[in-house]
Amino acid sequence: MTGSVAILGAGTAGAGWAARFALMGWAVRVFDPDPDAAARVASVLDNARRALPGLSDRRLPPEGDVVHAATISQAVSGADWIQESVPERLDLKRTLYQKVQEHAADDAIIASSTAGFTPTALYGQGARRCQIVVAHPFNPVYLLPLVELVMAEDAPGWALERAEQVLRGIGMMPLPVRREIDGHIADRLMEAVWREALWLVHDGVATTAEIDEAVRMGVGLNWAQMGPFESALLSGGAAGVDQVVSRIGPGLDLPRTHLTEMPEATEALARTVAEQAGTQSGGRSLEELERIRDRNLVAVLRALKWAGWGAGAHLRDVDALLENGAAEIAGPIRSVARTVPLDWVDHNGHMTEARYMQVFSDASDRVVELMGCDAAYIAGGASFSTVESHIRHLAEAKPGAALHVESLCLAAEGRKLHLFHRLFAEGCEVATAEALLVHVSLETRQAAEPGAELARRMAEIARAHAALPRPAGVGRSVGQKPL
Repeated sequence: MTGSVAILGAGTAGAGWAARFALMGWAVRVFDPDPDAAARVASVLDNARRALPGLSDRRLPPEGDVVHAATISQAVSGADWIQESVPERLDLKRTLYQKVQEHAADDAIIASSTAGFTPTALYGQGARRCQIVVAHPFNPVYLLPLVELVMAEDAPGWALERAEQVLRGIGMMPLPVRREIDGHIADRLMEAVWREALWLVHDGVATTAEIDEAVRMGVGLNWAQMGPFESALLSGGAAGVDQVVSRIGPGLDLPRTHLTEMPEATEALARTVAEQAGTQSGGRSLEELERIRDRNLVAVLRALKWAGWGAGAHLRDVDALLENGAAEIAGPIRSVARTVPLDWVDHNGHMTEARYMQVFSDASDRVVELMGCDAAYIAGGASFSTVESHIRHLAEAKPGAALHVESLCLAAEGRKLHLFHRLFAEGCEVATAEALLVHVSLETRQAAEPGAELARRMAEIARAHAALPRPAGVGRSVGQKPL
């Protein structure tokens, strides 16, 4: 699902929304009177292009256009979704909605990025209630999937259904909040941690760097894939999570925490936090820190995707949405279409040798799947194993490059399958691979005849490809010079 979106306010959240929508194929119109808004959006878009496509094992849709509107009416007229990300001032937001609703379609969703206000608080006077919702994201919006979705009690069912459909369509994971409450869910949790962290600095117990180490080396790693309650379930062991709650309950009455208090925001405290945080950054610029953050998030999210857990399970679902349907088998099969992720790059700044092997392995897997060796067939006790392969490296593939593989079936005779793959990056051929696969029994681990339907499909594709020209590099031995 794609459409047109209006972004009102191009700060950190607004620019992130613009990048997320654009990279998922939406036409984006941005309104922000700040003269630096266009440059800010362009910078965030550059970061998003490097990072977001690498989360998927499928090619993202063609990027949507991003234009900057001179007026609110130009931005919102005809928009399917309107995302408001202006400063957290209730009077400003209410005034904006009245202006927006003069020009927006009656069925357009108006979503606020607010971290604290409820939909009922946002309505104010004269606003059409049904189309205003809260869709609170997390920074960077173009990478983190969570968006807290808050509806008023009297919101119509179509609004929630449409909102969830749009947000899932751009790869996000909407979390409906059961009832309106200031601060929603995640920000209330983060505020508790932030409040306690400021007290630790204020009281001289820990520096900003020591607090960050405590989170990222301990609880943060657990919370990246299990929340506090699931973690407590493991902590309780055989005794159960109820024992954990009973055990820690009395301690909550002890003077260990300042959760209900906030240190006075004095200039001295602000200066201490700024100086310590600046020191721990090692003098890196904001732009450099953003890229480090994005690289690290991509690595963590892709690891969770491999495990199929937490945000990684969501990313697998996004890939399923991006599946491009049945492949054409009469010509070379487009077996892989994806982007080079940030964690596939070595110290030389291009894709590592092991990743070339992974891409070609994925290509072989896709070809045999199209022949009928899918998950159900493998569950029946048979599959293919690669017994010989040869890769030629012709050029470099850089991070963020759009990859695709064209696969050719050179022969399919009995148990043997002979494939040739050509890897392209941004339209340039960068590598080829030739592979010999053998059909095997997973019980005996020995070569075995394929099933009748699989053999028929193998022969069908081999006949279709026999009439195609043989690409350069077929049968080339190691060290043999190009013809």
